[in-house]
Formats: sequence, C-alpha cells, structure tokens
Amino acid sequence: MPDVITIGDAMITFNPASKGPMRFVSSFERKVGGAELNFAIGCSRLGLNTGWISRLGNDEFGRFIQHFVRGEGIDTSEVKLIDGYPTSLNFKEIMEDGSGRTFYYRYQSPTSTMSPESLKEEYFKNAKLLHITGVFPAIGGQNFEIIKRAVGLAKQHNLLISFDPNIRLKLWSKEEAKEKLTQLLPFVDIVLTGENEAELLLGVRDPKDIVKAFKEFGASYIAIKKGENGSIGYHGGQYLESPPVKALKVVDTVGAGDGFDSGFIYGVMNKWPLEKTLKFANTIGSMVVSVSGDNEGLPYLDDVLVRLGEKSFIER
Repeated sequence: MPDVITIGDAMITFNPASKGPMRFVSSFERKVGGAELNFAIGCSRLGLNTGWISRLGNDEFGRFIQHFVRGEGIDTSEVKLIDGYPTSLNFKEIMEDGSGRTFYYRYQSPTSTMSPESLKEEYFKNAKLLHITGVFPAIGGQNFEIIKRAVGLAKQHNLLISFDPNIRLKLWSKEEAKEKLTQLLPFVDIVLTGENEAELLLGVRDPKDIVKAFKEFGASYIAIKKGENGSIGYHGGQYLESPPVKALKVVDTVGAGDGFDSGFIYGVMNKWPLEKTLKFANTIGSMVVSVSGDNEGLPYLDDVLVRLGEKSFIER
C-alpha cells in the first residue's frame, strides 16, 4: 500500500509547438497533466511510495494516462475507467518569457462519477500522508464531499494532511473557493501556498501574518512559495526565508509549484531540518521550469542531489 496518497482529476495536456497567443498556434503535442497527478509523479520519482485516486474516461486518452501513470511507478488500484465520460483535456498557451495560460475542457469529468463512498478505508489505513489541493473540489460534483471524507479517513488513521490551495478561478469564484477551502484548514498539518492564495483565503499578505493565521488553524508546517524569489517556511517556532535557486533557463512555469510540493513533502517525511527541506524544494521548482511540460521536468532524486552538489554525475 502507498505511503503518500492524493486524489484528483488528470487531463491530456496539449502543449503548443510554438510560443505566443494560442490562436496563432497550429499544432500541439500530447502530454499528461493535472495538479495532484503532477505531485504524485514528483513524489514517485523521488522514491516515495505513492498512490493516486481518480477516474478516467474509458477512451484512448484515459488508457494512455493510466499506462503513463503506471509507468511512473504510481499505484493505480483506485483509478477506474468510466464509460460515457470523456477524459478531461486542456490546451496550454506559452509566451516567450515562459509565462502562460491554460484553457480547460473538463465538462463531465469522469471524476464526477465519484462519491464519498468511492473511497476505501483500507487504502488509508497504512498510509502516512494525504495530499489535497483546491483543484479537485473546484471541478464540482461531489468532489468537496469526497475530499472531506478523505480528510476524515486520514485523521482517523493518523495520516499527515498536506494542502496546496492551488486556486483556479477559471473553475470557481473567489467567494466559493474561500468558503469551501477554509473549512479544510483546521485539519491540515502542512500548508503549501502562494502569497496570492493565502491572501484570498486569509485576507492577509505579509508572510509573517500568513504564518500566524495558518498556525491559528493548527498547521505545524507552513511553506510560502515565492517562485523566482525563493520561499519562506515555518516549523516548530522557526521562521526561515530560503533564497531562490536560479533556474538554468525558464522555459515553462507550469508544474513548478507541484514540484516544490513534492520536494517539501519528501523532506518532511524524511524528518529533515526546515532549511534543508526548503532548499531541496526550491531546487526542484527551479529544475521544473527549465523543461517544457507539466511534469517532464520533475526530477529523480539523483538528479536533485547532483544539482545540489551532493552527488557527482559519475556517482549517478
């Protein structure tokens, strides 16, 4: 059984063959994406035993994702192919500076066939951590109730719960996001957030105020992702600013936050000091933006150690 569990929709991601506004792009390359799935891939590549709970369309795209995820060493025993529901899609737009937008086509997502009863308690019993984000509940259906049951099962069996708000305002309003996601905060042990998301949820933007607010909800680990400006972390009374790790080249920023999350969780599960955990997570984020694609840049553990200078290419 997996040590790390996550729940979420996956999509076929169409990456543009050229940069610029999507209306001028004539060809795309098929990839696989999804915030929670990217996190699962990041964890698995680092060596964590990882499981993913989801539903995919019983179509060619769904089978492609299922095979891809299995190939990443992720447990897919709780992933099912569903008739009559198309596998979700998205199309990416990437500008010359590496920034971009994503256009979603996930109406009637196969995950809408799930219910809280779809979760098997047995799957949670021997796990160590549940990772949730704001993306899955934003899709609609019974997804928020599913997350609430997952959180309940996690608490019942003493799992840590990590949470990335990952607020997508194309999927729901600011008001709905705040109303739903703040209900989860009292159960969260590890918060992995950006400043804008924290401000939306808590009404504060200063990092020290963000830390104070999440602490009041009960979080023991707090990480504030600042992109090219590094990150800020809190644990056990220690507040620490971690400098950025310079990317070799910024090609595509999508997936960097998911990579940071997987690195931070790896550090927590290995009981690393906060400083080491933040540096490790920052390094992974900087590696992800150097590669085009949602998860293609997520590194293996040896790759990160080489980048950190802790291992040589020869040893690798």
